[in-house]
Order: sequence, then C-alpha cells, then structure tokens
Amino acid sequence: MNKKVSIQGYEGSFHQVAARQFFGKHVEVLPCATFKDVIKIAANRKESDGGVMAIENSIAGSILPNYTLLQKSSLVITGEVYLQIKQNLLVNPGVKLEDIREVHSHYMALLQCTEYLDKYNWKLVETEDTALSAKRIQEQKSSHIAAIASKLAADLFNLEIIAPNIHTMRNNYTRFLILQPEEQSDKLHDANKASVNFNTDHSRGSLAKVLTKIADGGINLSKLQSFPIPGSDWKYSFHADMEFDSLDQFNTVMEAIKSMTEEVRVYGIYKKGETV
Repeated sequence: MNKKVSIQGYEGSFHQVAARQFFGKHVEVLPCATFKDVIKIAANRKESDGGVMAIENSIAGSILPNYTLLQKSSLVITGEVYLQIKQNLLVNPGVKLEDIREVHSHYMALLQCTEYLDKYNWKLVETEDTALSAKRIQEQKSSHIAAIASKLAADLFNLEIIAPNIHTMRNNYTRFLILQPEEQSDKLHDANKASVNFNTDHSRGSLAKVLTKIADGGINLSKLQSFPIPGSDWKYSFHADMEFDSLDQFNTVMEAIKSMTEEVRVYGIYKKGETV
C-alpha cells in the first residue's frame, strides 16, 4: 500500500519531488496551502502517514517559522532529503522562445533565475507556487506565457522544457524533513544523525560547556540555531543537528550534557540525507 504524506504546495512542487526521493515515485501527496496545514495533516493518522516539510536552503538559510511549527508539534523527524533545486522554463508544446511574452512563477524561483531572465525582455509575474504556475499555463493553453518549475511539473502537466537548468546558482539545495507521529516511526539501527532542542541555565559560559561536551564526544554539530523562549527575559533555546557514528556515542553525549541543560527534547534520530 502506497504511503500518503502531506506537502506544502501543489502537485509538481519540489516538496513532491522530495517526497518521491524518500518514499518512492508511487507516494501519494496531500497538497496543503500552508506549512501549518502540513503539520496538522501529518499528525492525523487517519489522513496520512506523515508529512514532508522544507526546513532550510543552502542559499536563503533557515526557514525559522518551520522550526517553531516543529517545536509546537508532537511529530518526530524520521528522515531528511537534500534536494538540488533545478529550475526549468516550461511551455505548452510547440511554443518557441520568441513566442514568450510573460514568465510566471514563485518570486523565489524568479529570483533564482535572474541571470537567465535578464537576457530577455519578458514580463515577470509572481505567483504563489511554481507548480501551480505550470498547471495554469497548461489549463489556459497559453502560447505566450511560460512558467518556471520542476521537471516533475513538466511531466505531470504535459509541458515542454524549452530551457533546462536556468537557475543561476548551481549549488542550490533545500533540506526537507520527513515528519511522522512517534508511534509510526521506526527505530533505525543505522541512524547517524539527530535533531535536538535544549535550554541552558543561561549562566556565563553555559552554552560553551555544552558544546565542548558534544565536541569531546566526537559528534559533529552540523547546525546550531537559537530561538527566543517566549515569555522569558532574553533567554534562548537551541536547536542542534548532531552527526555521529553510533547510537551509543550519541546516547553517551546526551547523558553527559543532561546536567548542564534545563530541558532537552530529541526531535528525531534518523539517517543523514545525502546531497546527490
């Protein structure tokens, strides 16, 4: 039976590409208008088997509101996907470059393709989603409008890629988290990464002591993000992504920092994604 997962955006979006990369091409996606809806549906076992949520981009940085959604949810991270973002210029079959008058896409996609788009005197129209832009030009059978979207969108909506890989930055990756209710998550024997949130007592040097223990334990801290604690007087919690060789190594370090932290929450222990 195929998995069903919630995603932000529409069919053909990069969220669906990421879902396919993790669960296989037959995964069924449940499109959501907002990331909040992604979390809500992912937590409902009657509706889905989990969700896929973007969390950071190698160029734009962290998506901070999504960390807040993760903190407030009861979901656990069961995996991650690093997806290279490849933008393509899509048109209806038979449309040529000289026919194009407008290009429609999400503002971020347009921004990512500035160098290519500057070569032409096209009107650039911002939309709410890359894949939706592709779907609309297919539905409207437009012969003068192109869309910037994924290859998957081209395949789903029978569009032609008139110009592939038009993004300016070649090394552009988005990291997606795979989120599931804890009771649906499987413990992985080959897990080598964990996402953790912790608070210190905010005394002088308290964070440095925690980080030293993590380093002394041979764990690579691949990300450290601070967040204000609501209602506090300039106090912060810290999200840490830790990479390790064995679960015993991770558990030993977690035990070592327990006395130095006021609160610790493990969001998930999973297998590190690869950039391909």
